[in-house]
Amino acid sequence: MGADVRACYQCHKEISLEEPIGRRDTCAGCGADVRCCLNCAFYDAHVAAACREPQADLVQHKDAANFCEFFALKNMQPGPVRPSGGDARAQLDALFKKKS
Repeated sequence: MGADVRACYQCHKEISLEEPIGRRDTCAGCGADVRCCLNCAFYDAHVAAACREPQADLVQHKDAANFCEFFALKNMQPGPVRPSGGDARAQLDALFKKKS
């Protein structure tokens, strides 16, 4: 298996920001908030409040920037980069293109 990298939960592009990650920092690839639950090492959808840090405050919007003091950018296995909306549309158009 490949090495873990710090990558965006949404587009899977590598995040090259330096610590500490600020609340206004966004992914260079897709513009998603970086300091959000879905990018946090403590995020776990299978536990109460979707967080393994028992002292963390409840965050309603897991994909939005927040002020959680326990945030730690998680490492993840690199994956295929998800296409942007325009790329996906072009791929669908090519797939369902009418034949002459």
